[in-house]
Amino acid sequence: MVWVAFTSAAGAETLAATVEQWGLLGSWAVDCSARPDRDKGALLTYEIRKDGRVMYGRNFGDAKDENEVVSATVNAEGLLNVMVYFPSLQQTREFGLLLTQEGSLRAIYNRNERGVYTIKDGKYVATGAPTPPQQRCD
Repeated sequence: MVWVAFTSAAGAETLAATVEQWGLLGSWAVDCSARPDRDKGALLTYEIRKDGRVMYGRNFGDAKDENEVVSATVNAEGLLNVMVYFPSLQQTREFGLLLTQEGSLRAIYNRNERGVYTIKDGKYVATGAPTPPQQRCD
């Protein structure tokens, strides 16, 4: 917990600049006209707070949460690697996001701190189905 707080405070300006320059800020959904739903698609929002923290909000319709982005880096292929601390899960998750030329967002990977993937190579591990593109909603 101390590491998360220290990392967040130490890199807040760089972190905010990274997500802003990459184009992550705002709200995203598979279908922006649909009501947020746990099974049919959440509304995901990334924002920079006045104190410089980058927050990741999830709206599932029946539940909402806010979680702090603790790091974000861009690799040579343009993939944004994001680490988010989820207090409710007591874990940090890392996910890779790709911004397509059409302007949609795709999850390429999502794993917990032990390296267990729920999304790998752009596909859900449980089903093998590709992750859907998300559109900017604002």
